Amino acid sequence: MANDEDVPRAALREVRIDKRQVRVLAHPLRMRLVGALRVKGPATATTLAELLGTNTGATSYHLRQLAEVGLVVEDHDRGSGRQRWWRAAHDVTNWEPSDFDDDPDARAAIEWIQGDQVRLLVETAERWFARQHEWSPAWRDGFGMGDIFMTIPPDRLEELKAEVWQVLERYHREAEPAATDPEARPVQVFLAAYPLREGLQ
Repeated sequence: MANDEDVPRAALREVRIDKRQVRVLAHPLRMRLVGALRVKGPATATTLAELLGTNTGATSYHLRQLAEVGLVVEDHDRGSGRQRWWRAAHDVTNWEPSDFDDDPDARAAIEWIQGDQVRLLVETAERWFARQHEWSPAWRDGFGMGDIFMTIPPDRLEELKAEVWQVLERYHREAEPAATDPEARPVQVFLAAYPLREGLQ
């Protein structure tokens, strides 16, 4: 019998979203639905409505829109009678902004999604600042942000992002056994790179 170390961890299911998918995804509730299904696992529209503070009609409608473009799928193994269960079709959504240069609507949609990611980062940081005193010293030292300045061409920046992402994926794969540690908590890690502000270059 193989032990846990001999069993390979499942690779992350990734999708490189297309123009149709990005136009559907660029909606506040749809983004939250996909995120909730990825974090919490399969759920019904009613459960998601309670979790996200909305109504079942809205969650049902937007889940169907996401399903039409393959971003969520029905979980038929869990469904019973009229109760429909849904799960995220992927673990990670990928794109390059230039994928949508020839489609103004898709370009506007991806710009909205990028802005929503920044809003989420700000909200997450502000929640942490408001409650960090409730956490242990180990967690207060572990959480937080840092930055580094460098001058780098775009191809090297892509290499850097890919290498850092590989590290994040490895930690993600190894997180399941570590989750049995009583000190383990769900953590969201952001990866960002932006141009240095003018005047500092």
